[in-house]
Amino acid sequence: MSSNQFAKDVREGLSSTPKRLSSKYFYDAQGDKYFQQIMQLDEYYLTRAELNIFQTQSQQLLDLFDSGGAFRIVELGAGDGMKTKFLLKYFQDKGADFSYCPVDISANVLEELRKNMLEEMPTLNMEPLAGDYFQVLSDLKFQNHKRNIAFFLGSNIGNFRRDLAIDFLSSIQRNLKTGDFLLIGFDLKKDPKRILSAYNDSKGVTKAFNLNLLNRINRELGGNFQMDAFDHNPIYDPMTGECRSYLIAKSPQQVYLSTLDEAFEFKAWEPIYMEVSKKYDLGEIDDLAKETGFRVKKNLFDSDDLFTDSIWEVV
Repeated sequence: MSSNQFAKDVREGLSSTPKRLSSKYFYDAQGDKYFQQIMQLDEYYLTRAELNIFQTQSQQLLDLFDSGGAFRIVELGAGDGMKTKFLLKYFQDKGADFSYCPVDISANVLEELRKNMLEEMPTLNMEPLAGDYFQVLSDLKFQNHKRNIAFFLGSNIGNFRRDLAIDFLSSIQRNLKTGDFLLIGFDLKKDPKRILSAYNDSKGVTKAFNLNLLNRINRELGGNFQMDAFDHNPIYDPMTGECRSYLIAKSPQQVYLSTLDEAFEFKAWEPIYMEVSKKYDLGEIDDLAKETGFRVKKNLFDSDDLFTDSIWEVV
């Protein structure tokens, strides 16, 4: 992401009513470290729940994927590949005929992932592909007749507004073939207190993760945000299933960004909208699949029914 785009998006967000900042900018070097810490927190169940599905139901996944011969796993936004690695090792051990294609806009991220994967699985048939998700899928669609299985893990779909989720999933569907699969992670609706604690942990790591974006603005755009002048405030709405995070200005203040040569006024207790993480029930998942050209083939659940990896087939 270019610094010009970052500056443009920050200016637009802080000039909006209500103010907002994009969660895609959380992930600088420090933000990555905070998120790694978040995934280890007792309160943050999501990563453990999805890994539990892979650990306990690998054979079910292989039976589905391997039913039509050779297949290709195309992971959209692979990250460190920790959860996927477990599955790939299992498939290799079972002698499955498959290849692994992690997709990311960053060639550097993919090179690190490639080294990491091949250190542990030197015989893995791996094809890292840098570029836009949909262009990569479109190229693979017409490349040969191997079945493609797209992965979109980690409940990342929960960060999309419904209209954007429909656009995104419809685009994936158009770039797959009939009979291809999408494996997509959904965090399920559950005790609201448990959900809220995952975004408001007792150690304050999630708060630091959110505030780090203000630090990034200070560093890259010459800002003078004061970290102790803002508080982290997540809220969960059990009607919509949306957990929304805000940073709240604790007093009236003005923040100046020298790169933009622009000042932004904050009223006392004014919020900056940071991100949404929507939780789903099974009916909503089924509706979303139908609306975007898929059908639900199977839902796999972790041992505590906190999370589902839903396998969708292109129809």
